[in-house]
This record gives sequence, C-alpha cells and structure tokens, in this order.
Amino acid sequence: MALPRTIVIAGAGIGGLTAALALAARGFRIVVLEKAERLEDIGAGLQLSPNASRVLVELGLTERLKLRAVVPEAVSIMSARAGGELLRMPLGEAAANRAGAPYWVVHRADLQSALAGAVADHPDIDLKLGATFEDVAPHAKGLTVVHRSGTIRRSDLASALIGADGIWSTVRQHLFPEVQPRFSGLIAWRGTLDATQLPKEYTARRVQLWMGSNAHLVAYPIAGGRQLNVVAVLPGTWNRPGWSTPGDPFEVMDAFAAPRWPPTARMMLAAVDSWRKWALFGVPDGCPWSEGPVALLGDAVHAMLPFAAQGAGMAIEDAAVLARHLSVEAAEDASSVAAALKQYGRARQARVRNVQRTARQQGRIYHLGGPFALARDLAIRALGPDRMLARQDWIYGWRP
Repeated sequence: MALPRTIVIAGAGIGGLTAALALAARGFRIVVLEKAERLEDIGAGLQLSPNASRVLVELGLTERLKLRAVVPEAVSIMSARAGGELLRMPLGEAAANRAGAPYWVVHRADLQSALAGAVADHPDIDLKLGATFEDVAPHAKGLTVVHRSGTIRRSDLASALIGADGIWSTVRQHLFPEVQPRFSGLIAWRGTLDATQLPKEYTARRVQLWMGSNAHLVAYPIAGGRQLNVVAVLPGTWNRPGWSTPGDPFEVMDAFAAPRWPPTARMMLAAVDSWRKWALFGVPDGCPWSEGPVALLGDAVHAMLPFAAQGAGMAIEDAAVLARHLSVEAAEDASSVAAALKQYGRARQARVRNVQRTARQQGRIYHLGGPFALARDLAIRALGPDRMLARQDWIYGWRP
C-alpha cells in the first residue's frame, strides 16, 4: 500500500519553514504544526553566510528578503585589549564572488516573515498555528501524528514526521528522552537600537566582533540598515530556558566597564534601550538524527553555541539535504522512508559536528585575556584579510 504524500513538520521556525518549502518543491503535501497562536516578532539578528543564503535564493526568497536583508561589506575583528580593529575581512562582493551566493544579515522576524509568506502562497503547505504536537504512532498506512489545538485533538496521516521544534523539542523528547540540553555557562544579552543614535562610523555596513577578557560583543545592521543588532556574551549562572527575559542594562555596562573596554564599544552598549537575555544551551554531540520515519532538524538535534554564526545556517542546510534525500519516489513504503531519513542524518553529522566544534573553539578564543589575548591579536593581524576569508571556505562554499 502506497504511503500518503503528506509530511508533518513540528515547528514553524527558520528550519521548519525552510524544510516545508524544500519538501513541497519535491512534490510532498506539507502540514506544519506550530504551538504559538501567531508567529511573533521575537528574536534578534541573524547572519546568513553564503552556504545558507544559497538555499534561500534557490527557494525563490530573494525578492521577499532584498528590502530587509543587509549585505555587510566586511567583518571587523576588534580587540578590547588593543582598543580597536585588528583586521577587516571582506564580505560583500568578495564573499559572494568567492562562494557564489550573498552574505546577508537580517532580523530573525524578517526572515521568518519572508518564509511564512512563501509558505502561505504555496498550495501544498498547510501551516496550523496554535497546534501542539502530542504523539506519533507508526502503522501499516504510515504515521498518525496527533496534535492539539486548545481542547480539540486532531490527527494527520503522514509518511514522515520532522521535528523542527527547537532546542526544547517535544519530538526529540518523544524519541530520545535521554538527550537533554546542557547549559554552557554563558548568557547572551540581545538588544537593538536605531542607527541614527550613533555616528556613521559605528553603523557602517559591517559586522563588528569585539573580543575581550571573559566576554565578547557582536554588532551589525539589520532592517535594511535602519537598526543595529547588538549581542553581548558573558559568563553567568542564570540558566532559565527561553530568550525573552528582560535584562538589567546596568549588569551589561558593569561587565563592559572601562578601562577594560574602550569607549567605542561602550557607546554602542549604552545606546541600547532594552536588553533581553538568553541562557546559551546546546544539544550534546552525537544526538541521533532519526528513528524510523521520524527525524530531527535544526536546533532539535544540534543546537550549538552562536560563535560561528551558523545556528540558522545549519538548520537551513538541514532542510535542503533532507529534501534531497526524501523525494516522493523514495517514500514508497515505511522502510524506504526510514532509510532516506537515516541517509539524511549520515550526510549531515560530520559537517554539523565540525561547526559545533568550531563554535566552541572560537568562543574560547574570543574570551582570552592577558598574554593569551596579546598572542591572539598578533596572530590575527599576521593572518591578514585574504587568508582569513579563505579560512571560511569550508563553511561558506557548501552546496546541497
């Protein structure tokens, strides 16, 4: 008996919506379950390097994003110890020509809105808001996926279930309850500010990475350049799940106090009116990617530290690879679906593990102090911008 052409995706975040579009392009009917009643304007900025933007371009999202995404001209690597810029790595045309796709920075809400708009326009995708995944049961005709909307329980018959429901994934908990997120001991403080609040040299179209003893700071333009996204990362013990908790601005300014941090960095921090803090958790390396006709995607299987700017990028890559392996022709029966999902996981494991490892290593490098910070700064200066960009080829040059 042929399986249904339907795939259910739990989660309407970046990874889930990208997977919906990629799988619908392969001939599937998609049902997306999202527990939120509406897709809210939450989160902050995202960096989408060419490995991720390439997938979005191929899915036809360029027109929806071009007015909101910013193409940064460079990444400025800054040192609090040195008081300024160590190296400026070219992006813009240099990165696009090298990798064959643009480098974008964009507000998460703008990317989600673009994806949701494309999903709404697709006749084979049904986005169900206020629908919470509850259970899945395999049987001879495929899968029955049970979800709840308020007090009403419903079910969908599908050939596969994809858990794209984030680091606190209910689908992962259902499959692999022993896999639990781990707190990193770090807290990200996020805020935005109007670009007109700072002098032009602060708001140029570039990504600023400030490295300092036991802390670092990232800032870049979003919303078409009208806003500046600021993220400060500090150690701490507060580890409440979620990323929408208000933060005390005095705590941030105290951590970035003079003379350890120069006025240029402190001015950006002081211009942020409202901070939200986010405890940084990760999913342990080696989490299984699938079991039978159920698979995980994005943060549900590999939530990582943000120090390689690849969290969203890896979820977008996952979606493209999943669609490459799971075609309608490959979904003839339960065993072929399970085999395709296992191949998807195998195709992703090594790359994602390398990115996770890189993110951890870079986080340690960013937070060096004393003579180790001096050695780091000298090494970065000696490397030079061209070689620094070449070192990103293994990430930026990826193709599905």
